[in-house]
Amino acid sequence: MTGNGGPAAPGFLRVLAVDDEPPALDELAYHLRTDPRVARLHTAGDATEALRVLRDGEIDVVFLDIRMPGLDGMELARVLRRFARPPAIVFVTAYDDGAADAFDLGATDYVRKPVRSERLSEALRRVVGSRVVPSHPAALARAEEDPTIPVELAGSTRMLPRSAVRWVEAQGDYARLHTVDGAHLVRVSLATLAERWADAGFVRIHRSYLVQLRLIAELRLVNSGYVVVVDGTELSVSRRHIRELKDKLVRAAKQEWSR
Repeated sequence: MTGNGGPAAPGFLRVLAVDDEPPALDELAYHLRTDPRVARLHTAGDATEALRVLRDGEIDVVFLDIRMPGLDGMELARVLRRFARPPAIVFVTAYDDGAADAFDLGATDYVRKPVRSERLSEALRRVVGSRVVPSHPAALARAEEDPTIPVELAGSTRMLPRSAVRWVEAQGDYARLHTVDGAHLVRVSLATLAERWADAGFVRIHRSYLVQLRLIAELRLVNSGYVVVVDGTELSVSRRHIRELKDKLVRAAKQEWSR
């Protein structure tokens, strides 16, 4: 099934579409071929064929179905992450229960079936925006420092940059990410995010809250204890976290003044 979509001009992206269902693959390929950013399109019906395509030539982005026989999409994505120059990954699936794993794998986007031309166009825009030249370590480092998180928005799944998150609220086994524009519920626990995002400046202030330290505008003592103010919202600080929070705020202030 492997093939290409014709001459390289006028686009610039080398794309591989992978799906074990021929009608779904044909539809995906049709939409991708109509996008002017796609220079060359390859298709594969399973992970083995996809790896053969990747072995034989450079691929910029893989549009990847998740549920496939044999090596599934998530497993293939984990293999691709080990490449010296891994392609961008866009998951294309009829299910939404893989969003958390997509987050872990650093996917550029997560598109749900049935696919639409405008939604694939948005995914390609994100791929172009996230592309870095591997020979430029500084650019690669910036991309790795600001991973994306799959969130539900207007009936579709979009990739939200971590830098857009102001604070996080626990919702059972889920977490609600608060941004300037709104809030998004994701299927990942607050404890998991606290561990993964500690190096990015996020601090645990309460069993229910994780905040970006640099965005704390005020630490205030109220009748019930301490609160911090982030974007005008008061968030409670638990007693077990207050000392650590104060220390981090002091260190952050000293670093700012020493610049």
